[in-house]
Amino acid sequence: MTVSKISVDRLRQDGVSGVLLDVRSSDEYAGGHLPGAVNVPFDEVEAAAGRYAGQDVVTVCHSGVRSLAAARLLSAAGARVQSLAGGTEAWRQAGHPVETSR
Repeated sequence: MTVSKISVDRLRQDGVSGVLLDVRSSDEYAGGHLPGAVNVPFDEVEAAAGRYAGQDVVTVCHSGVRSLAAARLLSAAGARVQSLAGGTEAWRQAGHPVETSR
């Protein structure tokens, strides 16, 4: 199953029309996440995938590896998914803001 990737520049320009899903651990998420992102740790994604069926979702993690795997799980459950290429690290390196929960 092929999942498309969205670049940091494209996400910043177009925004998210659906759910921005951060699949990192709760601690990683609290340390800095994209504005508006909700946290569902990767090990919980498969169990939660059904609630995103029929929705537009952009997945994000630290570097893009976990988010791509999560995107595949969500796509199999019926979501329309893209994975953020380069993850939160690429977002930060581009100088975009993050929110913290600490």
